[in-house]
This record gives sequence, C-alpha cells and structure tokens, in this order.
Amino acid sequence: MLTDFLQAPVMAPWSLFSLHLLLLFLLLLPLTRAHRFSVPNTSFTHLVLAPDQGKLYVGAVNHLFQLSPELKMESVAVTGPVIDSPDCVPFRDLAECPQAQLTDNANQLLLVSSKTQELVACGQVRQGVCEKRRLGDVTQVLYQAEDPGDGQFVAANTLGVTTVGLVVPLPGRDLLLVARGLAGKVSAGVPPLTVRQLTGPQPFSSEGLGRLVVGDFSDYNNSYVGAFSDAHSAYFVFRRRGARAQAEYRSYVARVCLGDVNLYSYVEVPLTCHGQGLIQAAFLAPNTLLGAFSAGTSQAQAALCAFPLADLDRIMEQARRLCYTTGGQGPSGLEEATVEYGVTSRCVTLPPDSPESYPCGDEHTPSPIAGHQPLEAQPLLQLGQPISAVAALQTDGHMIAFLGDTQGQLHKVFLNSSHGQVYHSQQVGPPGSAISPDLLVDNSGDHLYVLTAQQVDRILVAACPQFPDCTTCLQARDPLCGWCILQGRCTRRDKCGRAAQPNQWLWSYENNHCLYIQSQLPAQHPRQEQGQITLSVPRLPTLAMDEFFHCAFGDYNSLAQVEGSHVVCATPPQDQMPLNPPGSDHVTLPLALMFEDVVVASTTFSFYDCSAVQALEVAAPCRTCVSSLWRCHWCPQSSHCVYGEHCPEGEKAIYSAQEVDILVRGPEACPQVEGLASPQLVPVGWESHVTLHIQNFHYFQGLPALYYCWLELPGKLQKLPASLEETSRDSGLIHCQAQEFHPSMSQWELPVPIYVTRGEIQRLDNAGDLHVTLYDCAMGHPDCSHCQAANRSLNCLWCGDGQPACRYGPLCPSGAVEQLCPIPSIDMIEPLTGPPEGGLAITILGSNLGQAFNDVQNAVTVAGQPCNPDPSLYRISARIVCVTSPAPNGTAGPVQVAIKNRPPGISTQHFTYQDPVLLSLNPQWGPQAGGTQLTIHGQYLQTGGNISAFVGDQPCPIQEPVCPEAIICHTMPQMEPGEAVVLVVFGHVERKLLTTPFRYTANPQLVEAEPSVSFRGGGRVIRVRGTGLDVVWQPLLSVWLEDEPKVKALKAQAQDVNPRRSCGAPATDPQACIHLESGLLQCSTLCSVNSSSLLLCHSPAVPDGALPKRVFFALDNMQVDFASASGGQGFLYQPNPRLAPLSHEGITHPYRLKPGHVLDVEGEGLNLGISKEEVQVHIGDGKCLVKTLTLTHLYCEPPQQAPQPTNGSGILPQFVVQMGNVRLALGPVQYEAEFMMSTFPMEAQMGLGMGAAVLIAAVFLLTLMYRHKSKQALRDYQKVLVQLENLETGVGDQCRKEFTDLMTEMTDLTSDLEASGIPFLDYRTYAERAFFPGHVGCPLQPGLEGPGEEGHSVIVCQGLTQLSNLLNSKLFLLTLIHTLEEQPSFSQRDRCHVASLLSLALHSKLEYLTDIMRTLLGDLAAHYVHKNPKLMLRRTETMVEKLLTNWLSICLYTFLKEVAGEPLYMLFRAIKYQVDKGPVDAVTGKAKRTLNDSHLLREDVEFQPLTLMALVGPGAGGAAGNSEVHRVPARVLDTDTITQVKEKVLDQIYKGTPFSQRPSVYSLDLEWRSGLAGHLTLSDEDLTSVTQNHWKRLNTLQHYKVPDGATVVLIPQLHNGGTVSQSLGQTGCPSGENTPMLEDGEEGGVRLWHLVKATEETEGAKVRRSSLREREREQARAKAIPEIYLTRLLSMKGTLQKFVDDTFQAILSMNRPVPIAVKYLFDFLDELAEKHGIEDPETLHIWKTNSLLLRFWVNALKNPQLIFDVRVSDNEDAILAVIAQTFIDSCMVSEHKVGRDSPVNKLLYAREIPRYKEMVEKYYSDIRQSSPASYQEMNSALAELSGNYTSAPHCLEALRELYNHIHRYYDQIISALEEDPVAQKMQLACRLQQVAALVEYKVTDL
Repeated sequence: MLTDFLQAPVMAPWSLFSLHLLLLFLLLLPLTRAHRFSVPNTSFTHLVLAPDQGKLYVGAVNHLFQLSPELKMESVAVTGPVIDSPDCVPFRDLAECPQAQLTDNANQLLLVSSKTQELVACGQVRQGVCEKRRLGDVTQVLYQAEDPGDGQFVAANTLGVTTVGLVVPLPGRDLLLVARGLAGKVSAGVPPLTVRQLTGPQPFSSEGLGRLVVGDFSDYNNSYVGAFSDAHSAYFVFRRRGARAQAEYRSYVARVCLGDVNLYSYVEVPLTCHGQGLIQAAFLAPNTLLGAFSAGTSQAQAALCAFPLADLDRIMEQARRLCYTTGGQGPSGLEEATVEYGVTSRCVTLPPDSPESYPCGDEHTPSPIAGHQPLEAQPLLQLGQPISAVAALQTDGHMIAFLGDTQGQLHKVFLNSSHGQVYHSQQVGPPGSAISPDLLVDNSGDHLYVLTAQQVDRILVAACPQFPDCTTCLQARDPLCGWCILQGRCTRRDKCGRAAQPNQWLWSYENNHCLYIQSQLPAQHPRQEQGQITLSVPRLPTLAMDEFFHCAFGDYNSLAQVEGSHVVCATPPQDQMPLNPPGSDHVTLPLALMFEDVVVASTTFSFYDCSAVQALEVAAPCRTCVSSLWRCHWCPQSSHCVYGEHCPEGEKAIYSAQEVDILVRGPEACPQVEGLASPQLVPVGWESHVTLHIQNFHYFQGLPALYYCWLELPGKLQKLPASLEETSRDSGLIHCQAQEFHPSMSQWELPVPIYVTRGEIQRLDNAGDLHVTLYDCAMGHPDCSHCQAANRSLNCLWCGDGQPACRYGPLCPSGAVEQLCPIPSIDMIEPLTGPPEGGLAITILGSNLGQAFNDVQNAVTVAGQPCNPDPSLYRISARIVCVTSPAPNGTAGPVQVAIKNRPPGISTQHFTYQDPVLLSLNPQWGPQAGGTQLTIHGQYLQTGGNISAFVGDQPCPIQEPVCPEAIICHTMPQMEPGEAVVLVVFGHVERKLLTTPFRYTANPQLVEAEPSVSFRGGGRVIRVRGTGLDVVWQPLLSVWLEDEPKVKALKAQAQDVNPRRSCGAPATDPQACIHLESGLLQCSTLCSVNSSSLLLCHSPAVPDGALPKRVFFALDNMQVDFASASGGQGFLYQPNPRLAPLSHEGITHPYRLKPGHVLDVEGEGLNLGISKEEVQVHIGDGKCLVKTLTLTHLYCEPPQQAPQPTNGSGILPQFVVQMGNVRLALGPVQYEAEFMMSTFPMEAQMGLGMGAAVLIAAVFLLTLMYRHKSKQALRDYQKVLVQLENLETGVGDQCRKEFTDLMTEMTDLTSDLEASGIPFLDYRTYAERAFFPGHVGCPLQPGLEGPGEEGHSVIVCQGLTQLSNLLNSKLFLLTLIHTLEEQPSFSQRDRCHVASLLSLALHSKLEYLTDIMRTLLGDLAAHYVHKNPKLMLRRTETMVEKLLTNWLSICLYTFLKEVAGEPLYMLFRAIKYQVDKGPVDAVTGKAKRTLNDSHLLREDVEFQPLTLMALVGPGAGGAAGNSEVHRVPARVLDTDTITQVKEKVLDQIYKGTPFSQRPSVYSLDLEWRSGLAGHLTLSDEDLTSVTQNHWKRLNTLQHYKVPDGATVVLIPQLHNGGTVSQSLGQTGCPSGENTPMLEDGEEGGVRLWHLVKATEETEGAKVRRSSLREREREQARAKAIPEIYLTRLLSMKGTLQKFVDDTFQAILSMNRPVPIAVKYLFDFLDELAEKHGIEDPETLHIWKTNSLLLRFWVNALKNPQLIFDVRVSDNEDAILAVIAQTFIDSCMVSEHKVGRDSPVNKLLYAREIPRYKEMVEKYYSDIRQSSPASYQEMNSALAELSGNYTSAPHCLEALRELYNHIHRYYDQIISALEEDPVAQKMQLACRLQQVAALVEYKVTDL
C-alpha cells in the first residue's frame, strides 16, 4: 500500500493526539475569544468566504479549517505532511523519486465555487496540484487527481511565489482563472496565466483553454499581487520586468473578459503611484482600484493610490484600439502598444470598427497586448510601514479603506477625493507578523476578517458596537460611527432613526462632547428618607408630546419633570433601595436620565446609613460614627449612630465632626479607653493584675452598670470582671480581676488584644492599638546560657529543680536557682584541616557557648593555638566562628572553649595544621579559548573548606570533590596566548606552582573536514585537518537533535552534563547524549588526536525520527560548525543502508558459495554515506575484500578457503557487513566444491518424449497432430530457455568479475565527466544530422558569391524571403505537399529531403510546423484506416512521416541532454571498454568480446594486457600548450596493431575531449622510446613484416617485442611511405569511422591478415554457394555455434546488462516528467483512433511504437554519433545493433518465442524481452493516465525551442533548395493553387509567381 502512503498525508501518532487535544481546546474556548481563531504550531496562508453561507475556510500548512462566521471551528482536514520533492512530478512509487522526503504542504490557493458548492484547494506539494472538497464539510474530498500530469500543475510549488485565482461563473460551467509566479524547474513551463476547467473528466486541466504563453518566463518574472473581477472583466495586478532588455521592475494591471476562455482579450497597462515604488497590495472597490505601493528611500514605507476604474478601462481600450487598428502606433508615430511576452503575434492593422466588433478579441486579433502609456495617480496617504493587504467598503456615503501592514497592524482610513486619513490603528496579529492579502469583508458589511500566519480575527468594520458608551464612541473619531442618543448606542447614521433632528445623533468624526449631567442638588441623601433632587443637563434632546424622560436610581424609576435643561427626580423609598454592601455604610446607585430603556445621561448618587457606620470599626464605634463622611451622630448611652436629631429623648448626642456650631462633636468627645496603667509584660503561669485608663465616661454617671475586661487569647476569648475607679470627673481606672494565664505558645512572647465593655455588649472605644504581652521563659531558652542571657526585666532564671529549665523567677524554689551554667559542650567543628599560616575560619557548633560575645572573645583555642572569634557570626550559646592563628605544620589537637575561667569544653574531633603543596600540572598547555580540564597534582590539597583555583588572573572553576592529591578545574578564556602561573587559595592562604606554569596557546584552527556525509547509524571516520589540534583536551564531534519522540526516548537514557565524580575513580569518557537547557539533546563522540594537524572523529549516531539541527566540533570551549570547518559544506545524514539477505530463501538459510566466485549483495542507499574503502565485510573470521560499491550493489571477493565461524555464530560462518556503526548480518555462507550444473537428463527427455508420442499416436494420432507440433515447439522453447539459464549461471561468476572491473572504470569515467561533461553535439549539428542522415559534414553550405553578384543576390534573397512568408500560409503549404507527393517522379528520397528542408525553414515557427504535421497526420490516418491501419507510420514513405521524425528530434533534444543522454553515453563507453579489453582483428573486424555472433572472433587468440606510458608535453609530440612533460598510462594488448595502439593512446591522452577536436590517428606516428637515444617508429607495415604464402601479417606490439611499461610518444607524420595505415587514412570514412580492412585490400596478390586469416574461397565456390540447398546448409552451420562461443556472448551480455537496463529505464520510465511532446503526440494518436472508431488496442500500440520508439529511440540507440561527438567502430556498431534489435523486439505486440532455429542474437535476450515488454506497456499506460498536454502548453514549449536554430544563411539555403523542388513541378503547383477557390481569393498562385520572378532572375543570369 505504498501508493496510499505516498498520496495520503503522513502523520505521526503524537501529531494525531495533539490534533485531538487541539480540537478539544478549541471547543472549550471561552465566548470572549470567539473573535479569534488560532491553532498552536500551525501557520495559516489563505482565507476565503463562502458568500451565501458566510462560512470561512482557512488554508494552512498541512491543514484546511472550516469555520463558522463567528470563527468557531466546524471541521478540519489534514493535508500533510506528505512524501514529496519539488524536483519530481507526482509519483506513486517512492523509487520513482529517491530524493523525496517528508514535506510540509502549505496551501497556495483557496477558492470557493458557489455554483457547485465546492472548495478548490491547491497545495505546495505534488507540483501544486489542486483538489475539490465539499463546502459543507471540508473533510470530504470530491476530486483528487490520482496521477496528475503537468497540465494539472496549478499552484506554485515554491514558498514565497504567489498564486492568485478567480472562479469565473459561466453559463453551464465554472472556469478557473489562475495566475502564478515563476516556480521550480519541474513546473517552470507552467504559464503565468491560465484558464482551467473546474468540471469534466479532467478538472484543473487547461486543455483547450487559454494560456498566457510566454517565450521565457524568467525574462519577465511576473509576481502577482491580486486577482479581482467585476460584472464583465477580471483584473490581475502584478509586478514584472518591463521587457527582456530591461532589468527594472514595474507595476501592471491586466484585464480579460470574463467569458473569454482563450485570453484573446488580454490587455495590460503600467500603474504608477507618483513618486512611489512597486505595488505591494491591491483591492477592487466600486469604480476604483486601490493600490498600496512601497515608498521611501529604503522602500520600508508605503503609499496608497486610487485609480478610477473608468480611467483604467479607457487607457486599456486605447491600447487595444492602437494594437488592433494602427499596428500599435499612437498619433505621434511612437509605439504605444505592443504584443508582449515574446510570442509570435504582432499588432496589426484591422478595420477601425474592430475594437467594437470584437470587444473581447478573437482568434485573428493580436494578444497579449501591453500598453506603454501608464495610468498615474497621486498618493492619497503615506504610512511608515509597508502595506501587505488592502480592502475597502463604501457605505453611508463614505469610502473606508482597510490597510494591513507587515507588522500585524490594521489601519482604517477615511478616504475622500484627494486624500486619506488614518482614524484608527490596532494591533491584530502578533508583532512582526504580516497581515495576509486575504482581507475580507463579510456579506453584511459589518465585519472584517483579518488573517495572519498565526491567527484569524473577526473585527467589526465600523467598530461602532465595540464602543459601549458615548465617550468612547466619540473619541474613536470613526467616520462611520456616531452616538444615537435616544437609542443609547454607537451606530452608523442610517441606523439612528432621528439622526436628522438636532441633538439626536452625535457624529464621531466631528463631535467631542456627550450628553452629561452638569450638576445635582443635593449631593447625597440618607436612605431612610424620601426626597427630590434636581439635575442640570445641557443640550437635552426634545421629545414628542407623548414621550417622557424618567429617572432611574438603580432599579427604581420615577417620572422626570423637565423644564428646559433642568430635570427633577424623586428618590426611592427605603424599602425599594438595595442593602448596603457588606462592610459599607452607604450604597451608591447609578442615576440615569432615561428615555424608555435607553440611558440618555448618567451619574451616580449615594444614599448613606448611619446605623451601619458603627460596624465599620468594632474597636471604636463612636469615633467611627462621628468622623465619617456623612453627617452622623453618636448616642453614647444607647450606643447608636443616627442621622439628624434621632437620639432617644433626654440622651445627649455626640455630634459629627462636620458640624460647625456645636461644641460636643468629633472623636475626641467619645468615651474611650486610652491605654494600660499596669505593665504590658505578663508572665505565663503566674497570677497577674491588668489596669486600664478610661476617658469621657461622664455620659454614664448616675447610670449603674457592670464592666468587663476581654482578652483575645489564641483559640478563645477570656472575660474578666472589672471595676471602675473614678479619678476625676471625666477620667478613671478600670481594674481587671487577677488571672493566671496558660495559653498554648509557639514562641516566647505573645501579644494579646484587650478591650472593655459596659455590660456585656456595649463596647467602649479603644483610643489606639491596645494589648498586653504574655511571655514564657522556657520558650526560646533551651540551655542555661540562653536563659541567663535573657532580658533581666523578665525575671527568667535557670532552675535546676527536677528537669532543668528556664522559668519565671517566683516559679522556681529559692534553692533550685543555678547561678553558674554548665561548661560548654562542642558537637562539631568544620573544617578539620587548615594551613600553618592560619587565617582559616572555623565553625564551632554546640551548646552553652557563652551568654554574650564577651564571654568567648578570648576563650577559644584550636590545637592549642588561640582562635579569634568573629562577633558578626556569633550566635549566643550555639555557634562560634573563629579565625585560626599560625602554627607549625603538623600541629593537631582538639578545640577548647573556656568561659570565665571555668573548665573548658573540649571537642572530640581534632583539628590539624597541614601544609598543602602543589607539585605538577596536567596538561601544561591549552587553547586560549579555555575549557581545558586541568589537573593540579599535590599533597594535602584537601586543606580548609574554601578552596579556589586561578590560572593567572582568571579563575579556574573547581570540579567537586577536591581530593587530597588532585584538584580538577577547567580553564577560562584568556585574551592573549602566553604563560600563566597556577594559584590555589586555601581560605586566605595562597600556593603557587612556579616551576610549571600553564601555557595558553593560540586557538586551534580547522581548515578541512571530510567526508561530510554519514549514515544515521554513525561511526563513519571524519578526518579533520587544522593547526594546533593537539592542545585540545577533549575534542568532540556533536550534533543537536530536536525533541522528537525517539529523541525523548534517548533523553530518558541521557545523563547530566557534569556528573559528580568521586576521588580515586578512573576518568570516564563524556556521555554520548546530554540534555541542553534549550530542550535539545546533544549527542557527541570523542575524537582522537592523531597529530597537531589531524583529528579522527566518528560521526555520532542519530535516531531515524530525530531531526539534526546543528553539527559542530566542540574543542573545549570552542564550537566550530562543520560547515565552517569544511569550506561551507554542511554535514548531511543519510538513511541507514538496507541489504537483502544473501540467500533468496531468507536470512536463516545458508548461501551456497562456489570458491572463486564474487559475491554480489543487493541493497538500497549503500554508497550514500560511506565509501567502498570504509566498508568491512566478514565471512566468519575471514575478510571479504570489497571491490565495488554502488547505490544498490556491493561486490566483494571472499576468501578462497572457507573461514571459521566466530564464537557463538553457529556451525557456518556468518556474512556480516559493517558500515560505520551499522552492522548488518545477512545470513550464513556455505562453501561448496565446484560442480557443473546438470541439465535435464537426455534419457528422461527421450523417455518422456517417446511415451508422449506413443500415447498421442495411439489415442489422437490424426486429430491432434497440429497440437502435438505446437507442444513440441513449446518444449523446445522451454528447453532453450533452460539451457540459456544454465549457461548464464555458468558464466555468472565471470560476469561479476568483469562487471566489477567495468564499474570501477565507469566510476573513473564519471569523475572525469564531472569536469569535461558528456560530449553532446551542439544543437545545430545535432539537428542537421537528424534532418539529413548520411550527409557528410554540413548538408547546407551557403554558396559563395562571385564578383558582381551582390545585386542579384539581394533580389534572390528578397524572393526567398517572400517564399518564406508564403510558407506561412497553411493552405499554400498543404497544397504544395500534396501536389509534390502526387508526382510519380517525386521519389521517397526527394520526399524526405523536402520534409527536412521544410523543418529547417520553419524551425523558428515550430507551433505552425506542429499544426501542419497534425493536419497531415490526420490525412494519413484517414488514408490508412480504409486499408490496414496497422501499417501506418511503419516506414518513412511520406513527407509527414519524415516531418514527424524531425519534429521528435527537435522536441526530445532537451530530454536527451538532461535524462536519457547520460545512460546512453555510459552504455556506449561500457561497450567500448569491454571490446577494447579483448583482441579485435584489424582486417576482418571480428572481436573476442561482442554481442553479435557475426562479429565474434571464434578462434582462441592468446594475448597479454600491457600498460604503456605515453609522453605528453613539449617535445613529446603530444598536446601543445603544456608546460611540462608528463606520463599518461594507456592500457593496450600485445596483439594490437600499431594503429589500434595509437587509437587507445589517443583515447587516454584526450580523455574528455570530443572526437572532432582530436587529431586524426592517421596524422600521427607511434614512437617507442627506450633509454636516452633509443627511438623506434612503429607502423602496421614495414620491412620487418612477416609475409608467407601471399599472406602478410600486420605488425603488432608482440611483433616488436614491446615490454610492459614501455614509454611511447605520438609524433606528427613526416613522410608518406604508402603504408597500409596511411592508405587507410586516405580512403577512410570522413565522418571519423574506422573501417576494418577486408579481404579486398590486396596489394600485388599479397593479402593482409592480423589475428586470423580470412576464409579462402574460389569464385566457383562463391557461385555454388548461391544454390538454395547450400544456402540453407550455410545457415545451419552458422547457427550451430559451439557452446564456448555462446558463452563469450553471454559473458559480454551479463557484463553490460546493468547499462542496457539503465538505458531502457531512462527511455521508458515515468520517474521524470514525460516530455510534453511525447504526451502531446500520444494524445493526438488517441484522438485519431477515437475519431476513426479504432478500438483495437494493438493498433494503437503499433502506432505509438512506430511513431516514437522505432522512429526515434531505435535510431538513437544504433547511432550514438547522431547525439554525441564520438567515433563508433564497426564492433561497437554491431553490438549496438543487437541491443537496438532487442529494443525493437520489446516493442512488438506479438509474443516473443525462440527455438533451436532462432538467431543467436535473439537467443541472448530471450529471458529479458518479456520484462522489457512490460516496461513498454506500462510506459504507454502511464502516459495515457497522465493529465493531457494542451495545445497551449505545447505551444509554450515550442516557442522556447523555436529559437534554438538561428543560422540564417543555412535557412536561406534551405529555402533555395526547396525552391529548386518547386521549380521542378512549377506548373502542377500553380494549377493546383488556381483550382482551389480559397487559394484564388488569397492570390497564392500570384504570390508564387512573384517569388519565381525574383528567384529566376538570379537563376537566369547564372
């Protein structure tokens, strides 16, 4: 199911899971975000709107989204990623495009077809093909091309190249107009503008529809901005170069009629925005085209221009009229309109009414038309950012433009006739993200859809509803908005009913003030009373008589009384007023003046509640009441806060602080507790009294009451009875009852709030924060020293009664108080060592370590030495930090602390003074970039607790732990190279290593790293060259991997960057993979330092699912990217190789190996990431020597003797291939003894045959005789195949060895060709050889003019030019061809010659020539249909058949150069190499190595290969121009003649040089040089030649006894000695072919021979041989080839098999786009068959075979010299003839069977021909299923080819020769023209007579 896999998007499981999460996330989005749609990690590209439904469709990378108008996702379709390559046409099999990889599919074009309810979506992959989906559900695909052809390549397949389009509704069908820029090379032939079908059998095909044919698209490089349409026309806005000669780009707009399916109406004119740059975005508004242009000096700004559509149409009509009627010339005579894009059409002079008669053009009108007069406009607006999107809306009488910029901002612009003003800008997309050109206004005109790469936003067009109130509405200054007062909404003017009346609609663009309440009286009101307030409202609208305003206090409404601008409202009663908010003393209600339910003006009004004020502050209710914002008063006896005079009768009130004329007011008059009269500190567990001061209690005099004290203890409220003591009239004391407290305390002090109440409810105010502090001596004082150090006022004592503890003094019995504390206790000291110099801070932890710092200031000794404590770090009783004093090295002892002359506390741990010593460094140098792991060796290095290291002035961070004998640190970067002293600081003591300083060296430099490719398995050796590489401590080759699923699995195994080591553990290699903070995974391998200039690294392994982000070398602190080290070549990871098991039966079955055989292992991608030298192959414990490594094959030579199996691998040795880290076991190998493969036993055959014969004779003797014969033939056929298979198996090993050598040679050849290239003929030579085969040199050589002939020549040229023009008349040309072919004396040779002359004369008009050929082929088919249709195109008997041959030669030249030429050339070179390896008879031309049995040298000739050293250079007779002599090795045979040696030497010296540029072999002599003076000229014949019995043998190297390694030189011939070679040179073929010397080359009765003597036959024998019986006998003798000779042919065939397969595959494969000419021709043949009712597939197969494969490709196979500049020898030609015959047999429909009487050449490929037949059938089938090639596509391709042949003299000479043929049959041609009525109207006969008059004038003078 690979096909489905390739065509369907490939999604990993995690991506599917994330998609489900995404859908859930989108469904759960809150409503407030419904105006935005986004998908994490997804980029959006296009947005379209379905006009009738309002639904939106978003094109994205790998997705299509369907959204509701509110941007809620309805469905999503997954479109990628897919396996694709921009360099491949859409494919089914991955093998057709090996470079394909997983590719994101970005949507390039998205359109809606409303009529068919379809969504058209075109992606980036598969060359931009499109699909159709259902509008209702985008997940349903309605159409998707299974095997699209280039006619269905729609969108640009390159990101950044824009594709725009329109769906054009026409009666009966919808069409698609698509414009696109120049994209990749595969789809580069797609025109910039095409009309395409949307329905029918081939949707998206442009077959039969218009295409903007461009001569060379890259010359113009159209870049499209937008496509628009109105009721009649479609407009395309774009940028392009002005013309071929101009490199400057300009802005253009093109127009075509909507109903014009042929683009006859195409007109374009330039657009200019005065003083600005190129157009960047455009929009077609009503009657106006808006364009945004780049502006500013750096083009980083923008300008907006408006072009009236009437002016645009007028200037386009003017250009069309000029091109129709005046040839493009304006009134001034200058050219103002032309036909653009390099097409053959030109502006013409038609009748003046032509523009009106053909408003949309016609077939005879010129197109495409380009006007030169630009349409210019003045900028309306300038912006500071480039504009990427434009949209517009005309409503309410205003034109509003919407501009999206490249930074994600949307600008709204108010346009009038002369300028525009930005009135609103908002950030829509993320900053820096450009707004897409797909800026859409919805169907209602209310909303705008804005697309960026990350999101889609739905924005109100006018934004009026977004303004909730009048203020924001007017501040927006939106010209579409205004405040409709009585509707209470920001609306457009047409949506406000009374907008025409004054003070009803406030226009946002002009008004600044809303309707407002200017004042209100009173300002606030108590909630308990109902009253009235008066509002002042300026500019109040006037209502009708039956309409009223009303006032709304929250939910309460009352009718308003209006008097002018004053309004009186009644306040709500208390029961209809809402409660106060919790914790508030008032409620503020919105006060609105309303009309019906609309707020006209509003403010707020507060209603206060004095009773709620006192609850705001519980600790001071009275003070809170009288100091509030409201006029509230306090009733002290009843404890109420009231408004007005509402205290109980007889009770004095304390008035609000806001009252002015009353004395008793404000918080100072309130009864209150001022503070504590007793101590604030209260001990826990002891009974204590609390007393408080009270003020202003005279309000309670005479009123008996109880008082209580309240303490807020943790977890409970403690109530204590209290008594009042008066001390004066207004003040007194409150005495709380004594109480013992026992709260639960977590700290030693606890603040407890306290307050007083009168009774249990009426609380007196606290004047401030009032609390007592409870404390517990036991808390926070764990030992005696802590206890005695506490504050003396707390009376805390250390009590030894029972459990010793710190207690409150009275709680401890007097005898139990301990005045002296225990001696100090020391628990731990740190560190335990220090330097003798002292100065080390030691931390001492314990208890009872003093009550104050003074206690320990001089009380500490360490190892008997004083230690000075640090006061800032001292903690009472618990910690002492002291600094040691100097002491002798080795001093040791405990720490002692003695407090106040008491016995000291002594530690159990001992402190030791030790002297750290630095001894050495390793390494002693490192790069100045730092990162060197430095090991400092020494003694006692674990001294002190604070150790740091430095190298020079730079710190050297220490890697923990510090070991006693080693410190490891890593150096930091240093500015300059040089030496630096290593310093280690132990506390404050320094140690320097002066004897061995560290030397910073210059940083290493990397200059070369290769190879730059590896398999993902890693392990390939990378050789890194540079300088200073040996100073690197740890060189690594690292790769960063992205967080893919397989990388996550690696991360689970990865460890930390710096794992903690332990002392004494051996050093470990760095971890293979480590985490990075960025989320990436870094995998590394450790490189080995080979020398200061060479590192050897192994490529790190990369999992299959991981994506390498960066490959670099980590040289300590330096990081060098691989590309920087390799000269710009990045490192590439290739997929791991795959190898097939050795045995076809499976990997567990042993492979049977004959000793001496070469092993051939098949696989995929074998040489993508490794070379043959790096591959290791083992068979058990033996090595299999790798000979050749190709992409799909590995050849290795196994050991002669069977190796032993390795441990644990079984009985048989395993075959294992090691490629870096990739280890592939391919199964066991079993060595066998050599044996001959048995054939089917003859006895069994005879027995079976006889038994069958007897049975048949007995039962069906007479009736089944024919059946018996056919069965016998089938058995013979199978027997022959079995015998051939046995023979091929027998020579298989020899073939493998030969093939291995041949592949090595071909690899060398390929490297040579990279420099020189394949020697293709130039196009002109190629065309002339194809048109005029058999002609020597140039077939058309312009004649030289004699003196005085210049004038005649001019006249003749005029006549020939007129003949050329006459040939452009289709009627004349067809009449000429038919008339010539009707003449009996017009031979087949004449027909081919005239056809080639026409091909040459019409080469610049290939479209026209193709049309003629189509017509003639149609006539030919009609002729053969009535006879035998299978005979059509079988031979070249008519002019059209020769025209077809020439046409294919023209159209397939590019395919030859780019695709088929290389395998064809490699086949030719492989044949030449193989032939040259064996002896070739120079006289008979027969060779030992051949495929053709008639050229097979059957005698066994012994020969030895030799290698000659040919001298080349000055004085060596070789190539001139070389500055020094050098030796070129040449491989020859000792049996070669001297001429053959010279040919082989020339091949080596001029390797890569075309044959025509080499010196002739007959112009040079071969000189053998031996020593300083030994020079001998060798030749085929000389005095030393051996002659015997009239047979003279040609001289060979063996004859001259030339040894192996001899030095030879080619020198120019200085004499003509009449040797055989010279005579050959004089009579040889001028085309460069070397003809063998046959037996006719006799001289004076002496016959020449080389290897074998030609058969002697008398004339009589020759005569007798002619009898029929003798001829049959001779044929039988020729077929009875000994098996050894057939083995030679099979060996040659097996060696060349790969190259034959590659050539056939290149010709018959659809891996690359089939040439459009082939598709076009086959489609035409299909049309002819359908037209004439031919349904026989065999007939169509024969037509296609005859037209292409046999007509063109067989000729190319047999004659490489027609394509390449090479010489083809007779032997090579004979081999190519066999291969070509095989190709012919493969094309035949009839079954290919061979028998005992079959020719040997057919036997050779009997097994392969069925496979080749399948390739031909599949080739025809694939072409038929591919998308059709349209006439316009073909014309576009032909237009590019037309200019290839530019030789004007040769074309003129072709016309001259063509006229000669016309002259021969002049009268018949004139008669035929005069008899045709149409020709009479066109005066064709008269025009031919004029041509004859001009040309005959020249001929007559001659």
